[in-house]
Amino acid sequence: MADVQTPPPEAAPLPATDAPTADPSSSNAPSNATDLVPATTEQTIITTNAEGKKIKKIIRRKRRPARPQVDPATFKTEAPPPTGTVFNIWYNKWSGGDREDKYLSKTAAQGRCVVARDSGYTKADRTPGSYFCLFFARGICPKGVDCEYLHRLPLVTDMFPSNVDCFGRDKFSDYRDDMGGVGSFTRQNRTLYVGRIHVTDDIEEIVARHFQEWGQVERIRVLTARGVAFVTYLNEANSQFAKEAMAHQSLDHNEILNVRWATVDPNPAAQKREAQRIEEQAAEAIRKALPAAYVAEIEGRAPEAKKRRKIEGSFGLQGYEAPDDVWFAKEKAEWDQAKEVGAPEERLMIEGGEAGEEQAEPSVPEQSNGIFSSSTLAALKGYTASSTAKKATPAAGPLVGYGSDDDSD
Repeated sequence: MADVQTPPPEAAPLPATDAPTADPSSSNAPSNATDLVPATTEQTIITTNAEGKKIKKIIRRKRRPARPQVDPATFKTEAPPPTGTVFNIWYNKWSGGDREDKYLSKTAAQGRCVVARDSGYTKADRTPGSYFCLFFARGICPKGVDCEYLHRLPLVTDMFPSNVDCFGRDKFSDYRDDMGGVGSFTRQNRTLYVGRIHVTDDIEEIVARHFQEWGQVERIRVLTARGVAFVTYLNEANSQFAKEAMAHQSLDHNEILNVRWATVDPNPAAQKREAQRIEEQAAEAIRKALPAAYVAEIEGRAPEAKKRRKIEGSFGLQGYEAPDDVWFAKEKAEWDQAKEVGAPEERLMIEGGEAGEEQAEPSVPEQSNGIFSSSTLAALKGYTASSTAKKATPAAGPLVGYGSDDDSD
């Protein structure tokens, strides 16, 4: 069945300095994707030798272009056989029925994607937010380097909206009756159901070897007697890619796999494990959003921060300890002030309009034996100066004396 992908989002226009300039003598030469993508990539690795010294290694790899998986002359997009009641000319498929045709579900796939051989850069590598090529996952993309979609495996850094999959196809509110298709946006599903597996003694090793090719696998459960496996990936995009890549494929025998989305696991231990994973993801997102000093203090990994809070959190009052919300609000204000560009005293002189009459005060070195830190004292000085600033004289006009408390009409 042929699917039509959603075009990738349009990228913002590049600056004039980044746009490739064409030679007047070669103005008729066609644009090539190799002119748009860097030829090499750099990877920095820091290791420690036997003497305990850190060694920094820079590995430069030459990027290769994506190869066409099939001959473009032999690739044809044909209308799928009638498996529904209405043919949708926009999506080039039949609708009106949830279940696929029994004959098509037992027909072998036309191609097989080999990531080590077929992956490479395409035109989509210069477009942020590009989707992955559906035909590349199925092993039948004829465009290669000229494809407008990505020809590689999804990474953890590849983020997509919850209403579309990694190929840019719209999700639905509910799953199909046969748990096929794109899937639902109401649940993050990372588990695939794999049926029709040829039963052997080493079935677990065979399933793990074939499915770990499409991303990092978190867990594999095999029902040997039934020839069924449940494969869970760490990343949802990898499960979407693997579903299309392994559909109607075979493992080490001539079987034709039946790959579908897995239903919700009724096992309480699995539900608890999934809830714990979501909680860990949320905690990791909070750790990345907050400064490292805050995270270390909250998790109890910074004893010096506890001592500083015990001293500075009293605010000069013996026996007083500021609550958490007051202390962290003070710390956040100091952190935001440190991020601003320029000294606050200079901005206050400019706002006051008397920069020519004021003289710069000599910088006072930070004292470690005081109750307040230097940044806190600077913030208090800035608050005093801003509160005593002169108000601007209102402009004269017919509505100068008007107010809500005025009795005059």
